[in-house]
Amino acid sequence: MSRELTLDTAGDTWAWGTRLGKLLQAGDLLVLTGDLGAGKTTLTQGIAEGLGVRGPITSPTFVIARVHPSLVGGPALVHVDAYRLGGFAELDDLDLDTSLEDSVTVVEWGHGLAEGLSEDHLEITLTGTDRRTVTVEGHGPRWTGRPGADDLDCLLSLA
Repeated sequence: MSRELTLDTAGDTWAWGTRLGKLLQAGDLLVLTGDLGAGKTTLTQGIAEGLGVRGPITSPTFVIARVHPSLVGGPALVHVDAYRLGGFAELDDLDLDTSLEDSVTVVEWGHGLAEGLSEDHLEITLTGTDRRTVTVEGHGPRWTGRPGADDLDCLLSLA
Protein backbone atom coordinates (compact mmCIF):
# COMPACT_ATOMS: atom_id res chain seq x y z
CA MET A 1 0.00 0.00 0.00
CA SER A 2 1.37 3.42 -0.87
CA ARG A 3 0.82 6.72 0.88
CA GLU A 4 1.13 10.18 -0.58
CA LEU A 5 1.99 13.55 0.93
CA THR A 6 2.75 17.04 -0.32
CA LEU A 7 5.80 19.06 0.70
CA ASP A 8 5.54 22.74 -0.18
CA THR A 9 9.23 23.71 -0.23
CA ALA A 10 12.74 22.26 -0.44
CA GLY A 11 13.02 23.08 3.28
CA ASP A 12 9.94 20.95 3.96
CA THR A 13 11.52 18.11 1.99
CA TRP A 14 14.71 18.39 4.06
CA ALA A 15 12.74 18.57 7.33
CA TRP A 16 10.64 15.51 6.43
CA GLY A 17 13.86 13.67 5.55
CA THR A 18 15.26 14.58 8.97
CA ARG A 19 12.23 13.07 10.69
CA LEU A 20 12.50 9.99 8.47
CA GLY A 21 16.22 9.65 9.26
CA LYS A 22 15.44 9.50 12.98
CA LEU A 23 13.23 6.44 12.35
CA LEU A 24 15.71 4.53 10.23
CA GLN A 25 17.96 1.78 11.49
CA ALA A 26 20.82 -0.35 10.23
CA GLY A 27 19.64 -2.55 7.36
CA ASP A 28 17.08 -0.09 6.01
CA LEU A 29 17.07 0.42 2.24
CA LEU A 30 15.43 3.40 0.57
CA VAL A 31 14.94 3.51 -3.19
CA LEU A 32 14.41 7.09 -4.39
CA THR A 33 12.86 7.87 -7.74
CA GLY A 34 11.79 11.12 -9.34
CA ASP A 35 12.40 13.74 -11.95
CA LEU A 36 15.58 15.80 -12.11
CA GLY A 37 15.29 18.51 -9.47
CA ALA A 38 12.50 16.75 -7.60
CA GLY A 39 14.45 16.69 -4.33
CA LYS A 40 16.08 13.27 -4.04
CA THR A 41 19.37 14.70 -2.80
CA THR A 42 17.60 17.27 -0.59
CA LEU A 43 15.64 14.43 1.00
CA THR A 44 18.87 12.46 1.49
CA GLN A 45 20.47 15.49 3.15
CA GLY A 46 17.60 15.55 5.63
CA ILE A 47 17.90 11.80 6.21
CA ALA A 48 21.62 12.29 6.90
CA GLU A 49 20.83 15.00 9.44
CA GLY A 50 18.33 12.71 11.18
CA LEU A 51 20.86 9.88 11.26
CA GLY A 52 23.65 12.14 12.53
CA VAL A 53 26.24 11.22 9.91
CA ARG A 54 29.28 13.11 8.64
CA GLY A 55 28.70 15.27 5.59
CA PRO A 56 28.54 17.09 3.34
CA ILE A 57 25.85 15.19 1.49
CA THR A 58 26.06 15.89 -2.22
CA SER A 59 24.82 13.97 -5.21
CA PRO A 60 27.23 11.08 -5.83
CA THR A 61 26.54 11.11 -9.58
CA PHE A 62 30.17 10.84 -10.66
CA VAL A 63 31.54 8.73 -7.80
CA ILE A 64 28.41 6.50 -7.78
CA ALA A 65 28.50 5.82 -4.01
CA ARG A 66 29.64 7.53 -0.82
CA VAL A 67 29.75 6.24 2.74
CA HIS A 68 29.01 8.77 5.49
CA PRO A 69 30.03 7.43 8.92
CA SER A 70 27.91 8.11 11.97
CA LEU A 71 28.93 10.88 14.35
CA VAL A 72 26.57 9.61 17.06
CA GLY A 73 27.21 5.86 17.22
CA GLY A 74 24.40 4.92 14.83
CA PRO A 75 24.52 3.35 11.38
CA ALA A 76 26.48 4.86 8.53
CA LEU A 77 24.68 6.24 5.49
CA VAL A 78 25.55 4.68 2.14
CA HIS A 79 24.39 7.15 -0.52
CA VAL A 80 24.26 5.74 -4.06
CA ASP A 81 23.37 7.38 -7.35
CA ALA A 82 22.35 4.71 -9.86
CA TYR A 83 21.67 7.20 -12.68
CA ARG A 84 24.79 6.25 -14.65
CA LEU A 85 24.59 2.53 -13.98
CA GLY A 86 23.75 0.27 -16.91
CA GLY A 87 21.82 -2.33 -14.93
CA PHE A 88 21.73 -4.55 -11.89
CA ALA A 89 25.12 -6.12 -12.68
CA GLU A 90 26.82 -2.74 -12.29
CA LEU A 91 24.90 -2.07 -9.07
CA ASP A 92 25.93 -5.51 -7.83
CA ASP A 93 29.57 -4.64 -8.57
CA LEU A 94 29.35 -1.98 -5.85
CA ASP A 95 29.01 -4.79 -3.24
CA LEU A 96 26.28 -2.91 -1.41
CA ASP A 97 25.12 -6.16 0.13
CA THR A 98 28.30 -6.24 2.25
CA SER A 99 27.30 -3.04 4.08
CA LEU A 100 23.52 -3.31 3.80
CA GLU A 101 22.94 -4.89 7.23
CA ASP A 102 25.14 -2.36 9.05
CA SER A 103 24.10 0.83 7.27
CA VAL A 104 21.15 2.80 6.03
CA THR A 105 21.36 2.67 2.23
CA VAL A 106 19.75 5.31 0.03
CA VAL A 107 19.78 4.67 -3.73
CA GLU A 108 18.81 7.60 -5.93
CA TRP A 109 17.50 6.59 -9.37
CA GLY A 110 17.23 3.06 -7.98
CA HIS A 111 13.81 2.02 -9.29
CA GLY A 112 14.07 -1.18 -11.28
CA LEU A 113 17.57 -1.86 -9.92
CA ALA A 114 17.88 -1.64 -6.16
CA GLU A 115 14.68 -3.31 -4.97
CA GLY A 116 16.37 -6.69 -5.27
CA LEU A 117 18.94 -5.78 -2.63
CA SER A 118 16.46 -6.35 0.20
CA GLU A 119 12.95 -7.66 0.68
CA ASP A 120 12.47 -4.83 3.20
CA HIS A 121 12.69 -1.44 1.54
CA LEU A 122 10.93 1.86 1.16
CA GLU A 123 10.27 3.11 -2.33
CA ILE A 124 9.96 6.88 -2.32
CA THR A 125 8.92 8.75 -5.47
CA LEU A 126 9.21 12.52 -5.64
CA THR A 127 7.53 14.59 -8.35
CA GLY A 128 7.50 18.36 -8.88
CA THR A 129 10.32 20.83 -8.38
CA ASP A 130 9.04 23.50 -5.99
CA ARG A 131 6.00 21.88 -4.45
CA ARG A 132 6.69 18.16 -4.26
CA THR A 133 4.37 15.21 -4.14
CA VAL A 134 5.96 12.30 -2.31
CA THR A 135 4.67 8.76 -2.67
CA VAL A 136 5.96 6.27 -0.12
CA GLU A 137 5.49 2.54 -0.50
CA GLY A 138 6.75 0.09 2.07
CA HIS A 139 7.82 -3.43 1.10
CA GLY A 140 8.60 -6.40 3.30
CA PRO A 141 7.88 -7.13 6.96
CA ARG A 142 9.86 -4.12 8.26
CA TRP A 143 7.49 -1.67 6.58
CA THR A 144 4.24 -3.60 6.15
CA GLY A 145 4.17 -5.20 9.60
CA ARG A 146 4.71 -3.62 12.97
CA PRO A 147 6.46 -1.54 14.41
CA GLY A 148 8.06 0.01 11.29
CA ALA A 149 4.69 0.57 9.64
CA ASP A 150 3.45 2.42 12.73
CA ASP A 151 6.51 4.67 12.61
CA LEU A 152 5.96 5.34 8.92
CA ASP A 153 2.24 6.05 9.39
CA CYS A 154 3.12 8.52 12.14
CA LEU A 155 5.75 10.19 9.98
CA LEU A 156 3.39 10.53 7.03
CA SER A 157 0.69 12.07 9.20
CA LEU A 158 3.14 14.75 10.44
CA ALA A 159 4.17 15.98 7.00
